[in-house]
Amino acid sequence: MHVAPVGGTAVQDHVALAEIELCGDLIIAASAAHEDRLSLESIDEVLKVAETRDRSAEGQ
Repeated sequence: MHVAPVGGTAVQDHVALAEIELCGDLIIAASAAHEDRLSLESIDEVLKVAETRDRSAEGQ
């Protein structure tokens, strides 16, 4: 087993960390939902899809 050395030399995968955070946000939202399933709109809200679309449209 290889353990990263102490001293902050471990490489972080920022994309993977962001995906893990989004999954956590979805799990929290799903557990707080009053329905059996999250609606597509709720999922988009948790994942901030509209904000991403707005930023993409501004850049065009």
